[in-house]
Amino acid sequence: MASFKPTKIQVYPKLGEKVTQDTLYWKNYKAPVQIKEFGAITSIDFSPVAPHNFAVTAFTRIHVYGPFSQEPVKTFTRFKDTAYCGRFRSDGQLLVAGCEDSVVRLFDVSGKVALRMFKGHTKAVHVTDFTSDRYQILTGSDDYTCRLWDIPNATELNTYQEHTDYIRCGVASKLNRDLFVTGSYDHTVKLFDARVEKSVMTMDHGQPVESLLLYPSEGLLVSAGGRYVKVWDLLKGGQPLVSLKNHHKTVTCLSLSSNGQRLLSASLDRHVKVYNTTNYKVVHNFDYAASILSLALAPDDESIVVGMTNNILSIKHRKSPEDSKETSGQQRRRPTYRVFVKGKNYVPKQDDYLVSKPVKQHLAKYDKQLKKFNVSKALDTALETWIRLRKPEITVAVIKELDRRGTLKNALAGRDEQGLSQLLNFLIGFSPVLVTATEMILDIYQSVIGQSPVVDRQLLRLQELLEREIDYQQELLEVLGMLDTMFASTLPRKEVPCSGVSRSNGLNKGEASTSKPQLQAT
Repeated sequence: MASFKPTKIQVYPKLGEKVTQDTLYWKNYKAPVQIKEFGAITSIDFSPVAPHNFAVTAFTRIHVYGPFSQEPVKTFTRFKDTAYCGRFRSDGQLLVAGCEDSVVRLFDVSGKVALRMFKGHTKAVHVTDFTSDRYQILTGSDDYTCRLWDIPNATELNTYQEHTDYIRCGVASKLNRDLFVTGSYDHTVKLFDARVEKSVMTMDHGQPVESLLLYPSEGLLVSAGGRYVKVWDLLKGGQPLVSLKNHHKTVTCLSLSSNGQRLLSASLDRHVKVYNTTNYKVVHNFDYAASILSLALAPDDESIVVGMTNNILSIKHRKSPEDSKETSGQQRRRPTYRVFVKGKNYVPKQDDYLVSKPVKQHLAKYDKQLKKFNVSKALDTALETWIRLRKPEITVAVIKELDRRGTLKNALAGRDEQGLSQLLNFLIGFSPVLVTATEMILDIYQSVIGQSPVVDRQLLRLQELLEREIDYQQELLEVLGMLDTMFASTLPRKEVPCSGVSRSNGLNKGEASTSKPQLQAT
C-alpha cells in the first residue's frame, strides 16, 4: 500500500536585508556589556592615546573606564551639580568639563583635584573642548555666550555673544587653533575665528542644534538637530550639501568611523544610523532599549559606546579572529554532531542483509484530515487564525491540493455566515492566486446574496477583484500576441527547396507549356 504524500507547501523567497560588506562589518560585535550609571549619560569621549580609556559624564560624576573594564579606573566627583561634556586633551593628560553651576573645571587625569577652575559664565556650561595648541579651552553656555580661556594663566581671552539661545554643542578645529564652531537652540551654526571679534560664517540648520562634527579634513561640517542631519561645505561659504531625515525623533549626537567613510547618528528614537559618506545612504542600523543621548566610537572602531536616558551605558566590543575560531571549534566539537553523522557514509556490501527501519510519518493536522477524506475539515484547519495570518502559503497549498483532487467544491460548500466571511476575507487577499476557488465561491453562494450585508460586501469586492484579474489576463494576452508578431517579423526567412517542383506553377520540369491556350470557337 502506497504511503500518503503530505501536501507540498510552496516555499517563497523571504524579503530580508541584503548582506553587504557594511552589514558584516557592523554586525561583527559581541553582545553588549551594560553598566548602570548614577544618571542620564550626556557625554562620552575617548582618549586619543593608548590604551584609549573613555570618559563618561553622568549626573555629578565623570567616570573613566578602561577599554575592557566594567568598573571605572578613575572617578572625578568634584562637582556641586550636574556635570557636562567631559573632554580629553589631545595628549590624554588633561580633562575638562562644564557644570550646571557655570564653573568650568580642568583635571589632571592622574589626579583627583581640579587643576584650574574657570569662572565667568552665568549659567550652565554644556560645551567644553581644547584648541589644537593644547593651551586654550573653548566653552559654551546657556547664557548665550561662548568663551576662550587661557590654561596657564586661568584667564578669559575672548567672549562672543552672537547666539540668541542656549549653546548646547561646539567643536574646536584640530588644524587651526583660532577656529571653532558652535551650535545653538536659536537654529544657527556659527564659525568663529579668534583673530576676529565676530563670527565669520553663519548657517541656518532650521532646528535647535544638538550636535556638531567636523570631518578630519575640516572642509565639511555635520550638524544635527530635530530629525535632521545636515552636511555643510565650509570651503564654499557654508553651502548646504545634503539634508538627511532618517530618524523619527530628535537626533542627539554624531560620530565618525576611524577611516572617515562612515557617519553615525544617534537619536531619541533608540536607533543609531550608519551612513555612507559618499552618497549618504543608510548602510546599517543599530537598535537600543532606550533613547540615546551620547555616542562614541573607539579608535579603529574597536568599540561602540552608547549612553541612554535610562542611565545605562552600553559597550559593544569587536570580535577578534580568535573568538570566531573558538566559536566555530566549539560547534564542531559538539558530541551530538558525531552521533548524528555516524554511519551515514557506510555502503552495504553484496552479502549484507539490509534491515530497513520503518520511519514514522508525522503529518500536519490538515494532512490527517485529507488522509481521512474530510475535505471540509481540512480546509477549516488551514483557515485557522494562526495559519491564515502567519503562514498563508499553507492555506493556499491546501486549497490547491483540494482543487487537484477535484473536491474543492465540496469543501467550499455548506458554510455558515461566519465561516463564509472568514473564507472570503482570505480569498480577497489572494484572489489572483486562487482564481478557481474564487469562481467556485461566486457560483455556490450567489443564491444567498441579500441575506447578510457583510457577506454581500465581500462578494462584491471579490467579484471586482476577479473582473480586474480577467482584464489583466486579457491585456497580457494582447501584449503576448503583439510580441509574437514582432518576433515573427524579425526572424530571417528561409527558402526550403523542393526537388522536382517548379516555383512557377508547381509543375514538374519539362511539363511547363510554352504555348498559350487557344480558345475554341463555337
